Amino acid sequence: MARDFQNLKLNKEQIEAIKFGKGPLLIIAGAGTGKTTVVTERIKYLILGKHAKPSEILALTFTEKAAREMEERIDIGLPYGYTQMWVMTFHSFCEKILRQEALHIGLDPRYKLLTEADSIQLLRKNLFSLDLSYFRPLGNPTKFLSGMLQHFSRLQDEDVNPSEYLTWIKLKSQKLDSAKTGEQILDNDKFKELAIAYKQYDELKTKEGLMDFGDLIAKTLKLFRDRPNILSKYQNQFKYVLVDEFQDTNYAQNELVKLLSGKNGNVTVVGDDDQSIYRFRGAAVSNIIQFRQIYKKAKVIVLTKNYRSTQEILDRSHELIRYNDPDRLEVVEKIDKRLRSQVAKDGSEIRFIHADRVENEADLIAKEIEKLGSEEKYKWSDFGILVRANNHSEPVMRALSRHGIPYQFLGPGRLFKQPEIIDLISYLKVLYDFEDSVAFYRVVSNEHFDIKPRDIAAIGNYAKKFNLSLFEASEKIDEILVSDETKKKIDKLLGIIKKHLGLIRKETAG
Repeated sequence: MARDFQNLKLNKEQIEAIKFGKGPLLIIAGAGTGKTTVVTERIKYLILGKHAKPSEILALTFTEKAAREMEERIDIGLPYGYTQMWVMTFHSFCEKILRQEALHIGLDPRYKLLTEADSIQLLRKNLFSLDLSYFRPLGNPTKFLSGMLQHFSRLQDEDVNPSEYLTWIKLKSQKLDSAKTGEQILDNDKFKELAIAYKQYDELKTKEGLMDFGDLIAKTLKLFRDRPNILSKYQNQFKYVLVDEFQDTNYAQNELVKLLSGKNGNVTVVGDDDQSIYRFRGAAVSNIIQFRQIYKKAKVIVLTKNYRSTQEILDRSHELIRYNDPDRLEVVEKIDKRLRSQVAKDGSEIRFIHADRVENEADLIAKEIEKLGSEEKYKWSDFGILVRANNHSEPVMRALSRHGIPYQFLGPGRLFKQPEIIDLISYLKVLYDFEDSVAFYRVVSNEHFDIKPRDIAAIGNYAKKFNLSLFEASEKIDEILVSDETKKKIDKLLGIIKKHLGLIRKETAG
């Protein structure tokens, strides 16, 4: 079935990318150049042109939302009955593989996936079985747990398993001689302690049938490397691999793409190094910059026609991003990435307002909107304010309120960041699972119950000593050295929990 690209109003470069045949393809798609359209239309082209069945195409994205939107757009353009598409995030893909194949590397396919809070609680529960010294200070034994988990997560992002990390530490230790300072020896001891803890944490998860998000990719890489027959099965299945937002992949994710596309090399990656914003999460912009070094015969197609912004905005943006030279694809590949606006209007000149304090900046913004909003040609809904992070919006919202300007905040999850909502969710988690000590700690610490911090700490110490959850320890409150007042409050709290549990059973029965 031929595709009518004329009706889609695609430009020459977009059509070239969509109709590209076999082999590696790098699509450099600047902002507003129709990147998502190209990816979805390429998948439709491969299916309708009989180049591959839907089940033979793997499309990887970075968010569940992006995966859903892509699948919906593909589905709309295909005749009824084209199912079994693999359009998903890296983590969802790896989870699907591991649920089917984990037994081949000695893992339980029924594993429980840990949240960050779950991981911290797992370490807290087993803190004194880990070989820790520096990272378990006597005054505050749990001080470094969150930092350790971040360190382990970054190691997973860089495709460094516990054995490799230990080997690196041993080699590093051998290079230390008597000329080294005490500080250098201490640093090496810290790394050694972390490496051993990383290995013990990994063993602990395996023993209890648990995985964290980093494990999903790390264990899938292990599966494919240790079991070539399984890798071959998926290489044969996926004739085409497509990756969206390739500039945001980390080293481990890129290794996964290389393994899956290794047999036939039919890999299409779409991205733009100038839009790489997740380096702090481990994203390696080098993946996209070095793509042609890995895939020598790769075709490069550059999309430069922008359908979103005026030329004024595009020109100023290009001037700014060039400060990243020479570490940009435009320099490395000697290509022209300057975006050309397809928007009819020219757009007004950009104004730069400087303020010495964030509150003053917010006030200047509010005053400008108030001034323009007083003119008949503008409505309040004509104005938009972009901020770099959600918490940066607070001063702006306060300024808008002071000036009587109505606004709508569109940032995600604001409701769920309210303390009272977090408290409520924690309470519901306790009703669902008594073992959730993180949630129970939030509940028992609530000012409504007014329990002294030192008594909560005593309950926590008792729980650790006897390997109990905080809830189970609270049930033995008479055995713990706390005030009589606290014992009454704990009994009251447990009574409320048990009452609500009874209501749940009653309301859901039958």
